[in-house]
Amino acid sequence: MSLRLRGKNMDISSFSNKAKLQSADNKKFLAKLKNKKFRNMDDVFHDAHDEAFEKIDCLTCANCCKTTSPIFYEKDIERLAKRLRMRPGEFIEKYLKIDADKDYVLTKAPCPFLGTDNYCLVYEDRPTACREYPHTNRKNMYQILDLTYKNPLVCPAVLQIVEEVKKKLDKP
Repeated sequence: MSLRLRGKNMDISSFSNKAKLQSADNKKFLAKLKNKKFRNMDDVFHDAHDEAFEKIDCLTCANCCKTTSPIFYEKDIERLAKRLRMRPGEFIEKYLKIDADKDYVLTKAPCPFLGTDNYCLVYEDRPTACREYPHTNRKNMYQILDLTYKNPLVCPAVLQIVEEVKKKLDKP
């Protein structure tokens, strides 16, 4: 499967291999960041986020929608059930399960609301976690660095963002 960057193609399996190879180093780097709480950490992440998404078009990838599930909060379930003209209980029964962390997640991947063209069929009503993904432009990034460690394995943009943050903040 290939992934289109703005202006060029990238092989998704090459991305996956690269992400796995860098995983241990990323974990070590992000743990170091968490302990240091750099004063400008948010700015560095946000700049890298903006740069990455100028180059990467999510609609040509959708790896997050194909491989992982967002958490569904009560308000997400109610909003989507209404959109689909179902009762919340029916929505849960048809699409969700409770995971080990006691959160509602999709029963299977890919997301049942992902179209063949990689567009979200319920985009306007998508879950909060989808709206905020990949979480690299949030305030207080140091609070979610554990999540940030996992996302480069799923999202080429996050891998690029972490690489850029390393260049700027990984100082001895």
